[in-house]
Amino acid sequence: MKLVREFVAQNNTSQIKHVIQILSQEFALSQHPHSRKGGLIGLAACSIALGKDSGLYLKELIEPVLTCFNDADSRLRYYACEALYNIVKVARGSVLPHFNVLFDGLSKLAADPDPNVKSGSELLDRLLKDIVTESNQFDLVGFIPLLRERIYSNNQYARQFIISWILVLESVPDINLLDYLPEILDGLFQILGDNSKEIRKMCEVALGEFLKEIKKNPSSVKFAEMANILVIHCQAADDLIQLTAMCWMREFIQLAGRVMLPYSSGILTAVLPCLSYDDRKKSILEVANVCNQSLMKLVIPEDDEMDEAKQSMTLLAEPTPEESISNPEAASSGNAGSTQGSTGGSVIEFSPATRERIQVTLNLDGIVQVLDCHLHDTSIGMMTRIAVLKWLYHLYIKTPRKMFRHTDSLFPILLRTLSDESDEVILKDLEVLAEIASSPAGQTEGHGASDGSEARPSPVELHVPARASQLSSSGTKGLECSPSTPTMNSYFYKFMINLLKRFSSERKLLETRGAFIIRQLCLLLNAENIFHSMADILLREEDLKFASTMVHTLNTILLTSSELFQLRNQLKDLKTPESRNLFCCLYRSWCHNPVTTVSLCFLTQNYKHAYDLIQKFGDLEVTVDFLTEVDKLVQLIECPIFTYLRLQLLDVKNNPYLIKALYGLLMLLPQSSAFQLLSHRLQCVPNPELMQTATGFKRASASNIDYTELLQHFEKVQNKHLEARHQRAGRAEQLDRRVVL
Repeated sequence: MKLVREFVAQNNTSQIKHVIQILSQEFALSQHPHSRKGGLIGLAACSIALGKDSGLYLKELIEPVLTCFNDADSRLRYYACEALYNIVKVARGSVLPHFNVLFDGLSKLAADPDPNVKSGSELLDRLLKDIVTESNQFDLVGFIPLLRERIYSNNQYARQFIISWILVLESVPDINLLDYLPEILDGLFQILGDNSKEIRKMCEVALGEFLKEIKKNPSSVKFAEMANILVIHCQAADDLIQLTAMCWMREFIQLAGRVMLPYSSGILTAVLPCLSYDDRKKSILEVANVCNQSLMKLVIPEDDEMDEAKQSMTLLAEPTPEESISNPEAASSGNAGSTQGSTGGSVIEFSPATRERIQVTLNLDGIVQVLDCHLHDTSIGMMTRIAVLKWLYHLYIKTPRKMFRHTDSLFPILLRTLSDESDEVILKDLEVLAEIASSPAGQTEGHGASDGSEARPSPVELHVPARASQLSSSGTKGLECSPSTPTMNSYFYKFMINLLKRFSSERKLLETRGAFIIRQLCLLLNAENIFHSMADILLREEDLKFASTMVHTLNTILLTSSELFQLRNQLKDLKTPESRNLFCCLYRSWCHNPVTTVSLCFLTQNYKHAYDLIQKFGDLEVTVDFLTEVDKLVQLIECPIFTYLRLQLLDVKNNPYLIKALYGLLMLLPQSSAFQLLSHRLQCVPNPELMQTATGFKRASASNIDYTELLQHFEKVQNKHLEARHQRAGRAEQLDRRVVL
């Protein structure tokens, strides 16, 4: 030490280097342990002797000491820590250019098995942290690659060492670690899953500090570069990692707004399954729900621009992060992602000074693919399915033109979802289907919903069975074969066709949910159109048994559902051409079920025709099912729906055929409770002698209807049913014979 001081006084640089070299090569790096120990002590003493000039020789002083960090002898590793501590203590800020090699050496000693070595490395570590905190010359750019590499260490102590340094660097005002967060964020989330509670807590604190900094300075945050990292960790099996990543995602969506749109498909992949979590993961569920709602708000009508080239125009996000800082409530409400403008492209302008512009385009194809995948996954929870359907509905509202490109692929799974066990899921599914059927964007050129022309395929149309597309060619009198309400588009009729096909192939769905589905559709769409189109399709149904069942279902809904009140009133008097037209359309399909045909006549006050139909019942095959239908009709006559009919029994003179029709039903019934009920009702009719048919009586309101032709149609349909029953009976008899043989 005395010799070195003399050389310093003489400014003899060469001799100083020579002394350091001897201490390094011949002692510190010697093969003999005692020589290495002496060399380390000598290098430390040399540094002390050099004082402030030690910075000129730091490379020569540090390298041999760091080499001894790898010595097999724990005592030598301890002496190396002690020597380096003295070197750094003297040099202070001069060691910063060598920070990476010091950090590298310390990171290895942090996991040293010897407690004395660990204790020594911790003293050196604290000293180095103090120097970095005091200095404003720390080379963060040069340090980040090493930090990025070491942050993926699986060693518990190395992880603790890394996190402690990140916390220190984050606390230094002159060091902006936020700029380099994308490079270390993934590693931080991996450390968050460490088995040690202490390390998890330290990492949680570090991530919390970063998130606070992000909220304070969103203009300097590279949201896009970290989006996919969060998507990955939002799907982690570890609850703490998943919750933390989801909280970050929530803040990113609310702060960055439409910058996050290109990552929507990944975000939804991560968020949607979380929406079905139970109370054990309630915190994750709540944050995921906010993420989902906030992301949904970012989709705006301007995203529906058909010409992608137009998206080069800009939209400014409101409020800007500067405004968010001054108004924390606005920042936390999710409104930071709202936009204004008239195009699908969006530019987020964070800083008025830099005017940084980021082009944002909605990746609708990716979103739809994710939603479709989740709907096909039968293992997902109910709330996830509901969220998927809400997304589809939202997209059809906000971006209908783009969404209709996907309708052909989505339509089958939407129909299958009608079989879901949850009523809430079915309701949301029906909302989506109703929007598809009524959206103006679904109107294909050349196939208006208001005409009866044959369906013509187009790029966005569903495939329609040939016999369904030819319904308008019947040429029958007083019948329009397609819906007539202008709010319906070209998908409406296809929807009705496919819905009936679904009911036909899945009879359990018709029995358990059929009425529920049709009633809800009547609320969501136009009830007249639904009944008109279904009757039109059933008119050509080849499966006569299904046609009869379906007609019975529709008739029950028509007569009993509160949703059909307006339609019943429209049919009750047949005062308008539209109501008469609808009656004729319904009648032709209702003929698949004789008793429902009579009930339709009762509803429309066509009592003369009802009496004529009942007269024809004598020629029909009277089965137990047939008598059951008559029994149900008698019960229905006693319901509030037919109050007007019962009151008309008081006017015997003007309603003779009503009374005759009811007596006809009475004669069809066996001696049953329904017989007694109807018999008691008819006994209340005043002046039975006035039941004689009034000569020339004619119902004026329905004078434009050809009842003779309708009666012929009824007979024709019933003959088809009779022939079909005989064929079924023949096949059953042949099968019985084969079994006997």
